Amino acid sequence: MRAVLVLCFIFWGSHIYSQNKETLYDFNDLPQSLMLNPGAKVGFKKHIGIPFLSQIHLNAGFRGASLFDVFGDDGRDINEKIETTLNTLTSNDYVTLTQQLEIANFGWESKRNEDVYFSAGIYQELDVIGFFPKDFAVLAYQGNRDFINVPFRFSTINASGELLMVYHFGYNKRVNKKFTFGARAKLYSSIIHARSARNTGTFTTVETPQGRNIYQHIVSNADVELRTSGYASLRDLEEETGSDQVKNAVNKLIGRALLGGNLGVGVDVGFTHNINDQLSVTGSVNDLGVVFYTNDVETYRARGNYIFEGFETPIQFSGEESQNFIDELEEAIPLDTLSNTYVNMRPMKLNGSIRYSFNQYDDGRCYYCIEGEDPPYLDAVGFQVFTQFRPNRPQYAASLFYYKRLFHFLRTKVTYTVDDFSPYNLGFLVSTHINKFNFYLSANNVFEYTNLAKARGASVQLGFNIIM
Repeated sequence: MRAVLVLCFIFWGSHIYSQNKETLYDFNDLPQSLMLNPGAKVGFKKHIGIPFLSQIHLNAGFRGASLFDVFGDDGRDINEKIETTLNTLTSNDYVTLTQQLEIANFGWESKRNEDVYFSAGIYQELDVIGFFPKDFAVLAYQGNRDFINVPFRFSTINASGELLMVYHFGYNKRVNKKFTFGARAKLYSSIIHARSARNTGTFTTVETPQGRNIYQHIVSNADVELRTSGYASLRDLEEETGSDQVKNAVNKLIGRALLGGNLGVGVDVGFTHNINDQLSVTGSVNDLGVVFYTNDVETYRARGNYIFEGFETPIQFSGEESQNFIDELEEAIPLDTLSNTYVNMRPMKLNGSIRYSFNQYDDGRCYYCIEGEDPPYLDAVGFQVFTQFRPNRPQYAASLFYYKRLFHFLRTKVTYTVDDFSPYNLGFLVSTHINKFNFYLSANNVFEYTNLAKARGASVQLGFNIIM
């Protein structure tokens, strides 16, 4: 039983993306690069993403361990592997998954000013992260016998998740040949949200003055909270019959997606600065915003102190003594259900890059380049950095990249990234441009695709556009 509990802790949140898109960032041949840097250079007059197909993105990662560490056929006993993995993991390790689906994405050059490019669209996003609750995983698997006077901290319980729709409108301005600036306004419509963070308090076992094997188990200054939005009304649907339950749940979710959920506002800003014809730097801030949770809100909060004595905790699966203990515990540390509104920051992301271009294309023709400018360079190398702010601590990544325009219709980018999941993350992006039709495919951590059980992170994205 305890092994099952610890496996649940180890793969905490495994059904739930780090948002780093290192292959797509600063890939200016694609309109999706404007979603990462609204100040990216634009080399086309207009674009239309194929609805529901212009960007499909999935990224999952587990920092600290992999499925192979526990279930790999290496001759060791599974209990030994669980304990080794448990000792290796820390409360800074986490599981994360993000999925994005573009519903619509389109853009056009301003008729009044050819240096201005507008873009707009809608996308759906799921973003969940769960940090490893090290203290209570140890308590569940090893018990407290070897941890006398060692506090188990409730602060290691830290997770959040949200499903939402994002409506956006972007403005891109080529100020001059050297500098491009952009901004994107966003309206968030949250469908469902849950977050447990900034919990406090400890559980400690101490030896009492009465002698050996007489202990006090102390819950001290416990304050554990779970905020939810959009969950309570779905839970209430459990009383309905099967078909009505599904129909009403779908209607609720669609209504929230269509601006009927808890709303928020945000902004992306970015720039591209050409130091000279071949050297450029970029930077962007994404999802600088908040969501206001005012509807269908429930917060579950347990606060208090409790002390019980004995060799073991009196928690049993049945019996009068167990019920008496539970009643006493609930009286000492009551679980309150609140309907207070709350505000939550979006997980802000920072991107930056430096790029050196070379091998200029010059045969008298210019494909997909801005009128009046020099022909494009066929090759580029550079360095990118990424940061995303999370409940417990920020996530970081750094990438080296090589861009190559193989033919007029085929462009590629290869990246080597060091991040929380792997020190040897190799990624690639291939983009085809046949007449006005564009298809792109990207993946990272390609070395680990040969054995996904050993993979600690993987990302795939693809899409179809019409670019003019």
